Amino acid sequence: MAESRGCPARLVLIGSAASQAMSPALWNPVLAELGGGWTYEAWDVPAGADLAPVRDRLLEPDIVAANVTMPHKHWAAATADDATSPVRLSGACNLLVRRDGRLAGHNTDVTAVKVLLADGYQRHAVLLGAGGAARAALVAIKGTVGKVSIADRDVRAAEELLELARGFGTEAEAVPWQDAQELASTASLIINATPVGKKTTDGPVWGGGSLAPGAVLYDYVYARHVTASVERARELGARCIDGWDHLREQAVAMVPLLRLDERARDLLRQSLAALREKH
Repeated sequence: MAESRGCPARLVLIGSAASQAMSPALWNPVLAELGGGWTYEAWDVPAGADLAPVRDRLLEPDIVAANVTMPHKHWAAATADDATSPVRLSGACNLLVRRDGRLAGHNTDVTAVKVLLADGYQRHAVLLGAGGAARAALVAIKGTVGKVSIADRDVRAAEELLELARGFGTEAEAVPWQDAQELASTASLIINATPVGKKTTDGPVWGGGSLAPGAVLYDYVYARHVTASVERARELGARCIDGWDHLREQAVAMVPLLRLDERARDLLRQSLAALREKH
């Protein structure tokens, strides 16, 4: 595994609802199989909390790394001592690796989107959401998309993401939420980077209308049920990439960053398949 000095042994997940996430259940069977005594645990850190003590804790010698989820991905990017290009471009970080008294920031969400979309060209993407997950998606499709339409309930967040897209040289527009839902009917790619779908009562994120032939739905949400977005997209014959797929690929992308045995890749896929079957 990674460095032995200081006996690092703990991987953690930081988020406002980290204890509700599947990551510990995904990782702990893998770490047990690999040996070495590593464990994965969740730290619930509410929005607006003082994160300075969290950063201090991450620098203690028993910490290996931290996954970071909503709403702290921007903080993670800012607090990293060193950051990869995807983190610098997106302003979002979902993995902080402690090494030599420093925190290295990575964004395996970007890697996952690239892998799952296979860098295929998209003539028009509708991006629903403007947080860290949306930023990762925008970076991942940079250079392989003709146009991006961005919508978020927070108009300011959508405008910031629009500025980021244009900074990449991507043709982009910020549109009202309802307009984006309507545009989904002609788009080649619809990305749900919002929590819509977490609840069984949530409808399809784009409203459930028709989709273009050959359209792809990328739904970041993973839940104990099939989201309404995925269910409806399947009915319409669209290709669906769901949150379980994303969870798997972002975890697999962590293997070399944590200097884990390559067996971890297959073990993660097996662990995810078992979790998915259970839920």
